Amino acid sequence: MKQNIGILNSMIRIVCGLTMLAMLTAKYTRRPYRGSYVFMMILASMKVAEGILRYCPVTDMIKQGSELKDMDLDDISKEGSAINPS
Repeated sequence: MKQNIGILNSMIRIVCGLTMLAMLTAKYTRRPYRGSYVFMMILASMKVAEGILRYCPVTDMIKQGSELKDMDLDDISKEGSAINPS
């Protein structure tokens, strides 16, 4: 797992994640029967974890998708013909 977000981005993720986590915790204490608050708290804690680790899986998937898009179609057909000669 390689770090793929910068320092400023990670600090923003930590601050926003902790803010959302605090707000949702306060709301959850008033209405504990709402299950959506628990789900949103999990998402906010994931943002905090992304900031601490400086790794975002969504950013990684987007970068991998753009690398596949940039690959030349001729290279793909040559690789396919080497595997399945016809």
